Amino acid sequence: MAKHHVTCHEARQVLLSGPGIRFAEKGYTEGENVYAAFGQTPGGRYLAVFFIYKQTLKTAVIISARDMSDKERNAYGRK
Repeated sequence: MAKHHVTCHEARQVLLSGPGIRFAEKGYTEGENVYAAFGQTPGGRYLAVFFIYKQTLKTAVIISARDMSDKERNAYGRK
């Protein structure tokens, strides 16, 4: 996340704000698929947050986060 200048706090804000979530790719371990969450921080930043949802622990593990692309932001705005 540091590579994209996104803090852990900002990524968590997006996940807790009820973001739009979509399946990104099948995980290497069964039941640990990768998902993408699209949302806006209270500070107004539009982020794409990639995470693994661990069903056994019922928790999300954030892998990466970055600013949304223009295409993603346009799609997010239409929802």
